[in-house]
Amino acid sequence: MLNQWMIASAGALKTLVFVLDLGGTFVFALSGALAGVKRGLDFFGIVVLSFAAASSGGIARDLLIGATPPAAISDWRYLVVALFAGTMTFFWHAAIEKVHDSVLVFDAAGLALFAVAGTQKALAFDLNPVMAAVLGMVTGIGGGIVRDVLLNEVPAVLRAEIYAVAALAGAMVVVVGYLLSLPTTAVALVGAFLCFAIRMLALRRKWQLPRVPRGR
Repeated sequence: MLNQWMIASAGALKTLVFVLDLGGTFVFALSGALAGVKRGLDFFGIVVLSFAAASSGGIARDLLIGATPPAAISDWRYLVVALFAGTMTFFWHAAIEKVHDSVLVFDAAGLALFAVAGTQKALAFDLNPVMAAVLGMVTGIGGGIVRDVLLNEVPAVLRAEIYAVAALAGAMVVVVGYLLSLPTTAVALVGAFLCFAIRMLALRRKWQLPRVPRGR
């Protein structure tokens, strides 16, 4: 009976991570594609940027925990979702851009979903909870870093309002829920919402970490 429950729980967790991963892939692909549209890239450049933004964080996570080959390149569904988002953005970017600060909104959503999914997958691979949270943060910020580097910009995580800290906050919620044996789906939703809310509030209210004063 116990073995059956453990197998069912493991299966549910795997499904949840997969759903969050695909959700993060889609919204990060949208953010990458929209950024490409704003920089005047052609169709090929837009879909490449959408895949890079959508997949880089997950690939880094899987390589670090030994889940090889990474899901983003071994499971065709990740590629299809990323390319679909990129193609959709190319043809209907005007409608998508009606969302206020659309790139930032989709980026925040991708950050939240990947931070939570990355932490849960790291925990499933028996990583130390603290390191699982760090890896969740890395998963969340990886796509944005690659997107910005490909566009020859300073990555948002190094210059923007609260970014990595938001991802770490969402990841810590997942870790605390894991340690307290709370329902994984509910914990994932709370963690993702917290990360998204912190990131959007930081954008709206211009919250920033301390910087070195200019002139020194």
